[in-house]
Amino acid sequence: MNPWVSVAKERQRQEEKWGQQDHEPMMWMGILGEEFGELCQAVNETHFDNGPEARKKGGYENMREEAVQVAAVAISFIEALDRRYGRDDE
Repeated sequence: MNPWVSVAKERQRQEEKWGQQDHEPMMWMGILGEEFGELCQAVNETHFDNGPEARKKGGYENMREEAVQVAAVAISFIEALDRRYGRDDE
């Protein structure tokens, strides 16, 4: 699947699950950090042998899924910033 389509679908899923998110920037950093941490875990478990249970969190599909979630959360953060600070010129 095209990565742009994947990110758009994930944004739609997030919007349906949580509605419009208008957090403070510090809260966004926590949300984005959590998603980035899961991406790091997927990459680590792909490349290091931490046992069969940990390996289930690695692999191409998990790395891609977590990367898409990081991108979708970052876009949601940008959308919230634009709503808050009124930038809508692009």
